[in-house]
Amino acid sequence: MLDVYTVSFFGHREISNLFALEDKLMPILRELINSKEYVEFLVGRDGDFDQLAASTVKAAIREYASGNASLILVLPYERAKYRDNKESFEEYYDEVQICYESSQAHPKAAIFERNKSMVDRSDLVICAIEHSGGAAKAVRYAEQQGKKTVNLLE
Repeated sequence: MLDVYTVSFFGHREISNLFALEDKLMPILRELINSKEYVEFLVGRDGDFDQLAASTVKAAIREYASGNASLILVLPYERAKYRDNKESFEEYYDEVQICYESSQAHPKAAIFERNKSMVDRSDLVICAIEHSGGAAKAVRYAEQQGKKTVNLLE
């Protein structure tokens, strides 16, 4: 059976100096891809850090992976933007998943329910957290669950 190592990403919607974060993230991704049998990278699509994580993971997979890594978009529910652009989403990501738990939750709770589900699946959480907010709440939850976390902004 394949040994799958799962990594989730959480960060603020707006982040300055994204290129510095990319420089910190790439060596971590290279090490994971080179040392694990298979790596699933879970991302949302809710802001600057999510976009940076997705594009950096794609670059790392192109550069270092040999069929042993995938980039998975996890949506809290089926959004109109996804429904209207399904083909382009499915071309960019290796897989698009709608999180069941968050799709059943109240819309105001859906993002956190999706984030909790991502954390529960993960072995490692990589984040870019400077202040409170939804991403910080997800990382606190990860720490409470005993998940390993790496904050690129520390």
